[in-house]
Amino acid sequence: MKTNTLKTAAILILALTFASFTSVMKNEVKISESTISWKGHKVTGSHEGTINLLDGTLIFENDELTGGNFVMDMTSINVTDLEAGKGKEKLEGHLKSDDFFGTSNHAKANLNITNVKGKNGNYNITGDLTIKGKTHPISFDMTIADNTATASLKVDRTKYDIKYGSASFFDGLKDKAIYDEFDLNVKLKF
Repeated sequence: MKTNTLKTAAILILALTFASFTSVMKNEVKISESTISWKGHKVTGSHEGTINLLDGTLIFENDELTGGNFVMDMTSINVTDLEAGKGKEKLEGHLKSDDFFGTSNHAKANLNITNVKGKNGNYNITGDLTIKGKTHPISFDMTIADNTATASLKVDRTKYDIKYGSASFFDGLKDKAIYDEFDLNVKLKF
């Protein structure tokens, strides 16, 4: 009995010792200071704009990134390269329609980090991206310095059932084709 008590005490001391060396921090992203910009490309040019972040967290263990999750407000899709009355409202409406992001039924998109490789502020991230209720893995690089995380992602919209204007699915589009991938540039303050 005395041996079991000593073993239990030793295991408890060991666990507490390791716990004291491991520091896990959950950092909330400052929504008002963070930005997500997008750029979609077509044969004849491109369009760009912003999407608002609703919520975000970065998780660090011993000052190294280990995880995180983010929620984007798809109803906030904004076009910044067109002026009001000159196509801006029409394009925003089309991007929010079922042809693209279907924001009336899918108001949010999510990214959940599932794996992190790297150190010292330079990371390769793998995560699950959910758009229009469809989830697919995505990988990208992220840099962290001075409480700011930056990343550039390429997203294949067709994986999320966004096929409008895609030459991969429709023949004869010629100069009306829209490329399958769009860019997301993210700057997160925490």
